Amino acid sequence: MDHHDDAPFEPYGDFVADCPARLAVDLFAHAWLPVVVFALKEGPMRPGRLRREIGGISQKVLTQTLRRMERCGLVERRRYAEAPPRVEYELTQAGKDLLVPIRALGDWAFRHADTVLAAYDDCTRTAG
Repeated sequence: MDHHDDAPFEPYGDFVADCPARLAVDLFAHAWLPVVVFALKEGPMRPGRLRREIGGISQKVLTQTLRRMERCGLVERRRYAEAPPRVEYELTQAGKDLLVPIRALGDWAFRHADTVLAAYDDCTRTAG
């Protein structure tokens, strides 16, 4: 059976490399991006609070991640003309829609983390 027969997507070209799903995989390849999306799920947040909510992320990496997300249309940056200036980030609809696969990955991790970690430990012990 052709693997495209049951796919809910339109044909994407002659090569697997043309698949638009690569875009999603690329987004998830950036380790902090899904974490930032999840942290913003409740609504707009200032960078300082966002960093505290996430924990373990440097200011530089958070700024880079937010800029990348803004370029990708996943967050909207709002700057308020106050003294001192105030900035907030909020998920766009595209960013909110990413919560679906993020939650699905979280569910998978919850169900299979022990198995993966045990296999990793076994592999590490036999290699060492």
